[in-house]
Amino acid sequence: MNQENLHHQLLRILQTQPHISQRELAEEMGVSLGKANYCMRALIEKGLVKLENFQQAESKRKYAYLLTPAGIEEKTRITLAFLRRKEAEYEIIKQEIAALRGELDQATGVTAC
Repeated sequence: MNQENLHHQLLRILQTQPHISQRELAEEMGVSLGKANYCMRALIEKGLVKLENFQQAESKRKYAYLLTPAGIEEKTRITLAFLRRKEAEYEIIKQEIAALRGELDQATGVTAC
């Protein structure tokens, strides 16, 4: 998975689950804890995510990861690029399926589903 896809996945998760722990985040993303931490730090350094401490939490080690306005804008940009890429892949797959069905029709004389 490339870096942009990781950042997109991380931003999507944080937008819906800002109180998630890095361990839970890593598990949900399917990456190591170190990689999740590395990605998180990169997004914080870019100003896309801010870290907020829970003042009322028993453990002062509890944090919320909040998307900044720049983070929301970046998530939107990455989502649009991701969507365009997937739509292009979908069109290619549709063409491949049509070609394969055509080959089957010719070979068997039976129309495929």
